[in-house]
Amino acid sequence: MATLLVASMVIFIVLDVLPGSAADVMLGESATPEAKQALSTKLGLDRPPLQRYAAWMQGLASGELGESLSYSVPVAQLIGERLQVTAPLALMAMLLTAGLALVLGIYAASNHNKLGDVGVMGLSQLGIAIPNFWFAIILIFVFAVKLQWFSAGGFPGWEDGYFDAFKALILPAVALAVVQAAILARITRSAVLDVLREDFVRTARAKGLSRRAVLWRHVLRNAFVPVLTVMGLQFANLLTGTIVVENVFSLPGLGRLIFQAIANRDVIVVRNVVMLLAASVIVINFIVDVLYAVIDPRLKVQSA
Repeated sequence: MATLLVASMVIFIVLDVLPGSAADVMLGESATPEAKQALSTKLGLDRPPLQRYAAWMQGLASGELGESLSYSVPVAQLIGERLQVTAPLALMAMLLTAGLALVLGIYAASNHNKLGDVGVMGLSQLGIAIPNFWFAIILIFVFAVKLQWFSAGGFPGWEDGYFDAFKALILPAVALAVVQAAILARITRSAVLDVLREDFVRTARAKGLSRRAVLWRHVLRNAFVPVLTVMGLQFANLLTGTIVVENVFSLPGLGRLIFQAIANRDVIVVRNVVMLLAASVIVINFIVDVLYAVIDPRLKVQSA
């Protein structure tokens, strides 16, 4: 709770000191100062910062997020509509990331210093070096323009059918997952190699267990703790970092909403969306902490 309060203060202060106002953007440069002042008064932008912050906090506590200055609709409605795109996109990207990274990381660790290990590490380094927006453009060129398997952008909506909606999110999810999978694969490999060097692994091998049995029964569970930490951070990053990819694919998600709101100086939308994303990061980190004790009961005993 204290973290959210500090985050709200930082968000409000940063947005409050930005130059310009929504009245200037809405009326344009040709509007008279009187008209701009009248609109600022109507929107409540002329009130002291402390009053506006208190009103915002009161609205958050009651679930009333206010009305968008540029869209003239409730902010909660805007966020709900855009989450229907961003949340499934982030989840699909995270599933792709976890699937690719765990398979490649475990394979590289089990073939340490062999050709497979070198190949996976080379591919992961390449994946880290590729910007996701550039990879998104390449995916559009290959799979939308040349092969015409997917559309180049846009989102048909869930009401038009789940298949078409999921199909529209495949390329953006792949573009987001490549970099994250490359990072997670390297961390998975390192975590597995660290556990393989532990004494209990050598003891298990001495008892006659095969390398595969030791890997699946003993190593992975212990190696998954640091991997889970990174996965939690990556999922939070996928939720908060979709701005560029959503704009490349013209997806009506939270990333594109906040980009347009910043351009329109719609501070009501910006601060509520950023606050939502900050709260999401905190909640995800809490869930990861809880999962630690599920994966490794020793952590629960140490904290008791």
